[in-house]
Amino acid sequence: MSQAPGAGRISEREAEVHAALAARLTNAQIARRLHISVRTVESHVSSLLRKYGVADRAALADTWAGGPEPGRFAGLPTRRTSFVGRGGERESVLAALDQARLVTLLGPGGVGKTRLAVEAAEAAGPAFPSGGAFVDLVPVRDGFVARAVATVLGVTEGSHQPLEEAIAAYLGDRRSLLVLDNCEHVIDGVAGFAERILATCPGARILVTSRERLGVPGERTVPVAPLPLAPDAERLFLERARAADPDFTADPEVVAELCARLDGMPLAIELAAARSASLGVSGLLAALDDALRLLSGRRGGDERHRSLRGVIGWSHSLLEEDEKRLFRRLGVFVGRFDLAAANEVTGERPEVVADVLGRLVDKSLVVHLKGEPDRWRLLSTVRAYAIEQMELAGELDAAHARHLRWAAATAVEERQDADMALDDFRAALAAAPPGPDETAHRLARALARLTYARRYLMESFQHYERAATHATTPADAAVDLRAAAGCAHVATMSNQQVFNLLIAAAELARQAGDGDGRAIDLARAVETGWRYPDAFDDVVPREQLAALLAEAEESGDRSHPAVAAAIAIATAWTAAPTDGPSERPDTRPDAGPDARLAEVAVELARATGDPAAISAALCAVGTAALHAGRLREAHRVTQQRLAVLPQMDRDDPYYAPEICNTFGRAYLYAIMAGDLPEARSAALAGLNDDLLSHSYVTVSRLVPSLVLTGRLEEAIENAVRMWAEWERAGRLSPRWMAPAVATTALACGLLGDSAALALWQARTAQVAGSAGASGAIDPRPAVAAFVDARLAIHTSSLTEAPILVERAFAAAVPGDPFAGYAQAAAAELAVVAGLPDAADRLAAAAHAGTENEWAAACLARAEGRLHAEAFARSIQGWERIDARFEHAHTVSLIE
Repeated sequence: MSQAPGAGRISEREAEVHAALAARLTNAQIARRLHISVRTVESHVSSLLRKYGVADRAALADTWAGGPEPGRFAGLPTRRTSFVGRGGERESVLAALDQARLVTLLGPGGVGKTRLAVEAAEAAGPAFPSGGAFVDLVPVRDGFVARAVATVLGVTEGSHQPLEEAIAAYLGDRRSLLVLDNCEHVIDGVAGFAERILATCPGARILVTSRERLGVPGERTVPVAPLPLAPDAERLFLERARAADPDFTADPEVVAELCARLDGMPLAIELAAARSASLGVSGLLAALDDALRLLSGRRGGDERHRSLRGVIGWSHSLLEEDEKRLFRRLGVFVGRFDLAAANEVTGERPEVVADVLGRLVDKSLVVHLKGEPDRWRLLSTVRAYAIEQMELAGELDAAHARHLRWAAATAVEERQDADMALDDFRAALAAAPPGPDETAHRLARALARLTYARRYLMESFQHYERAATHATTPADAAVDLRAAAGCAHVATMSNQQVFNLLIAAAELARQAGDGDGRAIDLARAVETGWRYPDAFDDVVPREQLAALLAEAEESGDRSHPAVAAAIAIATAWTAAPTDGPSERPDTRPDAGPDARLAEVAVELARATGDPAAISAALCAVGTAALHAGRLREAHRVTQQRLAVLPQMDRDDPYYAPEICNTFGRAYLYAIMAGDLPEARSAALAGLNDDLLSHSYVTVSRLVPSLVLTGRLEEAIENAVRMWAEWERAGRLSPRWMAPAVATTALACGLLGDSAALALWQARTAQVAGSAGASGAIDPRPAVAAFVDARLAIHTSSLTEAPILVERAFAAAVPGDPFAGYAQAAAAELAVVAGLPDAADRLAAAAHAGTENEWAAACLARAEGRLHAEAFARSIQGWERIDARFEHAHTVSLIE
C-alpha cells in the first residue's frame, strides 16, 4: 500500500493500474494485462483520479513515481556485449544531435549503425529529460512507421485523432529523442513521419539509421565507416572469439589479415569470431576464401556489401543440410518467434526445430531473446539472405502459405502475447494473394479485432475492409463491412464513409439472401444520414434517404425485434415535421426527429436488448426534446444513455458510434441545461476514455465547464494544451474550438490578465471567422456574445452595453449551446447599465432560465440588483451548480 499526496491510500491493484497508465496502455490493454474487466479498470482509474486530485489520465500518468527515470528510452535494446571503438563517431553523433533536429547515421548493412545509435542514445540521455524511444523498423512494412513508434511509446489513436497526431500530442513541446533504426525499406514513410513530428513537436530530435539519407530539409548525416583495422577491428574479433572460447589465441598478424579481408565490417567480424572455436583463424581464412570465390559473380553495389554478403554466405555454406533448411525457412518471420511458431511455419518436427535452432544460435545466424517464453529472431541482413535461399530452393510460396496459416490460427486465439506477433500477422496478410480465401479472411478479421482492441483504429478499419475482400461468402463480407463502418466513425472524420459502407453491406446482405440484415443496414445508413449531416462530404438528399428507408421496410421482417427497432429509429428521424417544402432538395428540416415516433423506437429497441439500439433510439428522443426547446429533458434522456454505456463491448466497433456520441451529447446537453457538475463530469469521462483519446476535441469539452465552475487557472492550463494540440493537428474543425477558446478569454478577463485576454479574444475571432463591420451584428456564435456581455459586467465597461446586449440576443438562436448564457448575461448587463429596456430584456430571457440552471441563477442575480431579496435565490442556484466564481461575486454584491 502507498499513499497518494493528500489523499487516501493506494491499493496494490491501483498501483498496478497506475503503472500501466504511466506506460500509456489503454483500459483494454490494462484489463488484459491484469486479467480483470475493463469496467474494473475504469473504476480503479476513477479512484486514482480522485485520490491524486488530477483531471485526466494523462495527468495521472505523469504522477507515477515508480516509472522510468528522466532520460530513459523506451525500447532501447539491452547491450549484451562490449562496445568496441567508435569513440569519435559517438561524439560526432552527440554533437550533431546538439546542432540538428534530424540526424541520420549512414552506412551499409552490418557496419554497426544500430549499436552506435544505441550507445549515442544512452549517452544523450541527460540532454533529453523527457526520454524517448528506440524503434526497430526491421519488421515494419510501408505505411506502419507511425504505428511502430506509437507501440513503443504506448500511444494509441482515438476518435477523430489520427495516430501521428496522437504521437505529436504525446511528445508535445518536451525535449525528447526518437531513434528510428533500419529505415531503408520504409524510407519514404520515415521521411514523411519525421517531417511531421519535427514540424509539430519543437522539443523533439530524431536519430535515424539507414543505408540512404531521408532527404528531409535540415537533415544532418553522420557516415558510419567500417572499423579501423588496428586496433578496433582486431580488438572486436579477439573479444568476440574469446567469448566463444575463453582459451582462444591467435597470431596477431593472422587476425589482422582476417579483419582486413572482412573490410573491418563489425557484423562480418562477429560472425567469423563465432566460428573461431571450431575452425581457428587459419581455417577461417581458408573457408572465407572459398565462400568469397563462390559468391564473386554478384556484380554492382558497394564492395563492402559484397563482403558482408560473402561472409553470411560463407557461414551458411558451413551449415549441415538440416541447418540450412531450417535457417532459410525461418526467414519468413519478420519479427520475433517462439518454438511453436517455428514448428508450424518451417514444417519441421518439434524436436528437430529445438535442436537445430540451438545450433543456429551458436553459429550467430539466429539471435536468442531470453524471456517468458523464449523467443528468437533473425537480423535484417541475415533474414534477407535466408529469403534469397528460400527463393533459390523454390520454397517461398509454400513458406508464405504456412506463415499465413500459422498467423491466422494464432491471431484468432487472441493470446496475451499477441502484441509480439503483430508484425508477423501484418506481413502474412500483406503477402496473401488477393481474392476470396478462408485463411486470409480469418487472419484479416482477427487482426482487425486485435488492432481495434489496442486502439489502432485506422489500421483496424483497413483490416476489416480487407477482410471483406477475402471473404468467401457475401454474408461474411457484409459482417466485415459493418465492423468497418463502426471503425470509420471513430477513425475518420467522415460519416460519408460510414454511410457508404453500410450501403455496401446492405447489397452484400441482399446477395446472401439476408433480408433482415439488408433492412438493418439500410435503416442504419438512413439514421446516419440524418444524425450526422455535418460529417458528410455532401449532404445526402432527403429523397434518397426516404427511398432507402422504403427499401428497408420492404426487405426486412418487422416481427424480428432488431429489424423493427432499426426501422423505427430511422423513421423517427425522417418523419420530422417541416414548415413547408424545402427550397433545396439536399437539405433536411431543422425540427429534429418526431418525438412520438422516437418514443416508439425506444420501446422497440428495449425489446432487442441491444444497448446500441437503445442508445440510438434515446438519442432521437433527446434530439427531439432539444429541438423543441426542452433542454432539461434532453439532458435527462442523455443521462439514460450514459447508464447504458457499461453494457457495450468496448472492443466491438459496432458500439463505437454510440459510445462516442453519448459522451459528446452528455457534455453538450449538460452545458445547454446549465448542469455544470454533470458537464464537467461528462467531459472528464470522455478525456479518460481510451476510445475517444486525449485530443484537442475532448479537451475542448472540458474547458468551458471549468471556466463556468470558476476553476479558471485549470481551464487556462488545459486551453493552452488544447490550442497546441489543435495547431499540431493542422487546425482542423475550428467549430469544435469556439466555445473553449471564447470561454478561455472569459477566464483571463475574470482573472484580470489583460494580455492573455487580448490573445484569446484574437483566437476567438480566428476560430469563429472575421467579425462583422463596425456596428453590425457580430456573426460569431452565442458563446462569444455571452463572454463579451459577462466581461462588460465584470469590468463595469458599460459604454457599449446597448450594442453588446443587442448582439447577444441576436446571437442566441435556438439550438446554440450558449444561447441561454448569452441571453441571461445580456439581460443582467442591461440592468447593470440601466438601459431603458432592461425589464423587457429580463422578460425575454425568462424562458432561458426555465431550461438552463446557470441562466436561472444569473437572471435571479439581475433581479437582485433591482430587488435585493432575489439574491438569495441566485446564491442557491450558484451553489447547486458549483459555479464558484459567480457565487463569490453574488455574495460580494450583498456585502
